[in-house]
Parts: sequence; structure tokens; C-alpha cells
Amino acid sequence: MPRIEGVSDAQAGAIQRLFFRASKRMSGAVIEPLRLMAHSSGVMWAVGLFETAFRRAHAVEPTLKDLASLKVSTLVGCPF
Repeated sequence: MPRIEGVSDAQAGAIQRLFFRASKRMSGAVIEPLRLMAHSSGVMWAVGLFETAFRRAHAVEPTLKDLASLKVSTLVGCPF
């Protein structure tokens, strides 16, 4: 059971629903970290902008980007 409950679809505002829709389109479902970040619109926007910039960066090969993302995830203890 999570310590903090995520923002449900019924509780989400217009901007949050927009982010939720984008998440569903990219991963098939709204990921739980996004539901938690939706409690703070500033955090949600910052992470959204970072993810967009990360996906659009073409200076590094996609496989190397994936490896770097995996390495950072393991360093910070990301469970997914």
C-alpha cells in the first residue's frame, strides 16, 4: 500500500488529465509516479518538460540514452 494516494481520474484537473492522457498514449496506462506528482503541478510540469527534452535529444544514440537511463535508475534505487 502506498504511503501517499495518487490523484484519481475523478480528482484530476484539466492539466492533470492532459498529462494522464499523454501517459496513457505512451505507456498504455497512467503510471503511478505521475499520479503522485499530480499533487504538485510544479513538479509535474518540471518532470514533463524534462521527459520531453530527453526524448527529443538527438545528440546521443537512442541505445546509449536507454543505457544511461537504466544506470541512473539503478543508482537512485528506482523500483521500476
